[in-house]
Amino acid sequence: MMVVTSVYVVVDGLFVSNFVGKTPFAALILISPFIMILGGMGFMIGTGGTALVSKVMGENDEERAKRYFTMLIIFAVILGLVLTAAGIGLMRPMARLLGADDDMIEYCVLYGRICVSFCTFYMLQNIFQSFLAAAGKPKLGLIVTLIAGGANAALDAVFIVAFKWGIAGAAAATGIGQVLGGVIPLIYFARKNGSLLKFTKTKIEIKPILKACANGSSEFLTNVASSVVGMLYNLQLMKFLGEDGVSAYGVLMYVSFIFIAIEIGYSIGCAPIIGYNYGAENHAELKNMFKKSMIIMCATGVALSALAQALAIPLAMLFVGYDKALYELTVYAFRIFSFGFIFSGVGIFSSGFFTALNNGFISALLSFMRSLVFQVAFVFAMPAILDVDGIWYAMLATEICAFITAVTVFIIFRKKYHYA
Repeated sequence: MMVVTSVYVVVDGLFVSNFVGKTPFAALILISPFIMILGGMGFMIGTGGTALVSKVMGENDEERAKRYFTMLIIFAVILGLVLTAAGIGLMRPMARLLGADDDMIEYCVLYGRICVSFCTFYMLQNIFQSFLAAAGKPKLGLIVTLIAGGANAALDAVFIVAFKWGIAGAAAATGIGQVLGGVIPLIYFARKNGSLLKFTKTKIEIKPILKACANGSSEFLTNVASSVVGMLYNLQLMKFLGEDGVSAYGVLMYVSFIFIAIEIGYSIGCAPIIGYNYGAENHAELKNMFKKSMIIMCATGVALSALAQALAIPLAMLFVGYDKALYELTVYAFRIFSFGFIFSGVGIFSSGFFTALNNGFISALLSFMRSLVFQVAFVFAMPAILDVDGIWYAMLATEICAFITAVTVFIIFRKKYHYA
């Protein structure tokens, strides 16, 4: 689900870059972090809520699990509507704050406001990706994501290439895909179904909502931190390389969405198993999951790094082959950036693992260090030493430090949770 979702997010950039132009593409990259912060609320509720509901299911309290599930969906809809209104109102000043110049500002506002109009559906899509796994229906989740992603890609071609709607067409295609991704699971859970979860009568309870948000705070923090760091990278790149730097960074981010989605998807997919066995106090299975997961994350990281090195030229050609200077810059940056995939899996899994154990504080701390502290420090410090190359090396240095931090925390808490 995560890989498919990341692919159709990338499709927007691919169509905009090749059929609308370099400036609209840079504007899309510039405003996307703000949109992701708003939609990241869905990841917070989904991952944190899944950990809570899975733990309650492990305690054999199915009715309470269903009440919590229903309540969290209602809360997400209310929050989504509030964020939509706020996002539309703040779009123009936010675009200026992020460094949009006169050529980019209108593209940023147009794309951002259309996307934010679908914020509630975006949140629901993110939430249901987690809950469908917890409900024992991951295949249905994949099917829904394929439908949503296919619709987005097809509509990109129609709206941008055929109708010539430009960047507005890309935003509309994304929004319609999110509607499908949010509404189809909503209908499924509202009807009688064969899954472990369904909607039931409930009421808003503050304590479990806060618990779910605390559990998922690391995922939200990761999203916010990544967005903030993306803003900082864009500001630094505008300073050193201008619009070309932002565009090259955008290609790196789009490709990394797909690659890292494999590691994020695995972490989300195994979280209900970890949470369930933690609630059932099945320490043997926790040890089994931890050992296999670490092997998978390390092996995946090496494979992704090798694949990224091999695909640097064709991927850069696919996105920005129409501009020789931008193409060469993108290939050069991607060669450096891709080594970070070797270390990223363990850092990503560590945060998701402690979320599944209902330790929101440690999960958030790991996420905070990886997604914000290390990146902010390196994106400002390394260009002072290596000039513009320091920006690309900052990403690699961040993943190495996050890897070391994750391993250290795993060692510290191994006896408390009995996973090793």
